[in-house]
Amino acid sequence: MKHYSKILSVPKREDPIPQTPKTDLDREIHKISTFIKTGLFTLSVITLSAVAIAQSQYKLNHSSTKVTNTSIMHPKELPIYCVDRKEKIVTLSFDAAWGNEETRKILSILKKKKVHVTFFMTGGWIEKYPEDVKAIAKDGHDLGNHSENHKQMSRLTANECMEEIMKPHQKVKALTGKDMILFRPPYGDYNNTLIQTLKGCNYYGIQWDVDSLDWKDYDASTIIRKVTEHKHLGNGSIILCHNGAKHTAEALDEMIRTLKGKGYELVPVSQLILKDNYTIRSDGRQCPGK
Repeated sequence: MKHYSKILSVPKREDPIPQTPKTDLDREIHKISTFIKTGLFTLSVITLSAVAIAQSQYKLNHSSTKVTNTSIMHPKELPIYCVDRKEKIVTLSFDAAWGNEETRKILSILKKKKVHVTFFMTGGWIEKYPEDVKAIAKDGHDLGNHSENHKQMSRLTANECMEEIMKPHQKVKALTGKDMILFRPPYGDYNNTLIQTLKGCNYYGIQWDVDSLDWKDYDASTIIRKVTEHKHLGNGSIILCHNGAKHTAEALDEMIRTLKGKGYELVPVSQLILKDNYTIRSDGRQCPGK
């Protein structure tokens, strides 16, 4: 029995059992030891928290980088707002979507001033005033496309955009024999779908960088000032007017005289823009070179 009791007996504990400090020195050493252990534990917690935060920040940054790269891969395509030209040339353009009461007066002033401009016409306007369309073409002005129904183009599918572009195109072709190549979206509203569709239809998207605000029915002197003193007016500017606005015809003669007095030559959009080998900057300025 003694032999088996030795074999089955519980072994002695090898780890020392903590002893309560007996002297002041022992107690001080114990306090210091406890303080160090507590500090190391706190430092470990702080370190682990910092690592976790750093990892979260890295994931966030990595995710943001992906979003940024996506936007770089699919940048917004732009129409032409103005053109980088060394010469002092600008263009006058007229949107024709309603009314024709002032159209002949405008044409008369342009002929007297020997200035050619661009008219952007809707399909409805073309149908309603075919003789005005012919007169515009006969006087040597650009015939521009302003869509069939004056819709917000960014809300349309590619096929719907094509219909809005090609219906007025065919109407003008039938009336004048001319193929239009310039398109101004109603309300200046566009997206990548429209710009890509325009390219497929051999069109250039045209906006403006100088707005006469004539559609607000300002008086003639205000319209003249809005154009000739506009902060963006410069070489290659595209000026927006409307043939149906209340005081545009009244302002036109003096507007042209003032622009010429500043040294500008007025040309239609087709003579202002670059037809190939160009880029469009983020501000809409068309520049030579790829």
